[in-house]
Amino acid sequence: MQTIWLGGAEWLAVLRIGLGLWWLESWRHKDRKAWFERGTGIAWAAGVAADHRWGAVRRGFEKVVQPRPKLMAYVVVYAELALGLGLILGFLTPVALVGGLVLNLLYLVLMIHDWAEQGQNSMMALISLVALFAMAGQTWSLDAALGLFR
Repeated sequence: MQTIWLGGAEWLAVLRIGLGLWWLESWRHKDRKAWFERGTGIAWAAGVAADHRWGAVRRGFEKVVQPRPKLMAYVVVYAELALGLGLILGFLTPVALVGGLVLNLLYLVLMIHDWAEQGQNSMMALISLVALFAMAGQTWSLDAALGLFR
C-alpha cells in the first residue's frame, strides 16, 4: 500500500529509526562519568526502589541491582547505546525491539508512581511492540541486507 511519499514498510522503518534515535539520545545525554564513577543513576534508582509501593520491586532491586551498582550502571548505559545503534542500523532488529521493550517496561514499573515520566516510556514501549509485530527490520536495515529474519 502506497501512502504519502513512502509505502507502509518504509514508514515502519522510519518509526524504527526514530525509536533508535530516541535510545541514542537517552545514551548521549547521560553523564557517563557520574554514572560510572559516582553511581548517580543507580543511586537515584535505589531511592525510588526503596520507597516503591510494590514490595516485589523493592526486593528485586535489592537482590539484583544494589549488590552490583557499577555493573548495573554499565548495563543500563550501554544497553541504551546498543538499542539505539541496533534500531537505527536495523541490525538484529527483533532482539533490539524486545530488549527495548523490556527496558522500557522495567523503567515503567520502577517509576510507576511518577506519571510525569511515563509518557516517554509508554510511547517507546508501544513503538517497540508495533515495530516488532510489523517486522520493521525488513526495510532499510542490515537485517534485510544480510537476509536475516525473513
